[in-house]
Amino acid sequence: MATIDVFHYNVSAESDFGYSQAIRSGELIHVSGQLSFDEAGEFLHAGDFAAQLERTYANMDKVLDHYGATRNQVVSQILYVVNLRQNAAATAKGNLAYFGDHRPASTVLGVT
Repeated sequence: MATIDVFHYNVSAESDFGYSQAIRSGELIHVSGQLSFDEAGEFLHAGDFAAQLERTYANMDKVLDHYGATRNQVVSQILYVVNLRQNAAATAKGNLAYFGDHRPASTVLGVT
């Protein structure tokens, strides 16, 4: 049986909605959607998409760090982007800045 390791930020949304930030099962890490939140669960950088994306990736690093993993081990990501036409360039720039030469499978979806 695989060992289960659960990661939480201990913010109210986790208990309010009943989820974990991530769960490792064996060697696989399943990560919940990350957002631009601080340690208290407060949303940051309203109106500044590039800063939101940077904070989101910083939060992703916290999850990966917990498991001793790196962004170069990410195999797939899905990005949900509000106003995708407006934020497409910032999305691409932020993604390239985060992953560098590493190229995970990636899906970007525009949402309202």
